[in-house]
Amino acid sequence: MGWLPVVGLILGLLVGLFGFANLHMPGEVVSTYAPCRSLAALAGLDTIFGGIRAGIEGRFQDDIFVSGFMLNTLLAAGLAFLGDWIGVDLFLAAVVALGTRVFLNLSLIRRYYLTRAALNRRKESTQPAPPPAPPAPQPVRER
Repeated sequence: MGWLPVVGLILGLLVGLFGFANLHMPGEVVSTYAPCRSLAALAGLDTIFGGIRAGIEGRFQDDIFVSGFMLNTLLAAGLAFLGDWIGVDLFLAAVVALGTRVFLNLSLIRRYYLTRAALNRRKESTQPAPPPAPPAPQPVRER
């Protein structure tokens, strides 16, 4: 199930590029919805890196990943919308919290792979030479 976070990332990018693109000027984000979209993208990245980390730690569950992805993204976009509606930049608090989690998860993933590579290098360099083959048995001579 380690492939599900990658599928989620690709799906999120496709939805972001094609589903929410401005129909009149493709590639340009309407400034009104920019905080909502950027926060939703950050929440999606947080969930994806959290899923990769959970997969590395052996505790990945696809139902938790999918529900977390949807709920985090909707909550983040909702906070940005609510903050815009009441005139307070609530999305900044969510950006700080989610950004911290993204960097934490990414650093733990990086540390895992670097440690694994170092252990493999150490194992290869300290691996003793194979023991010599035992001598072949001598034929028994009868008298």
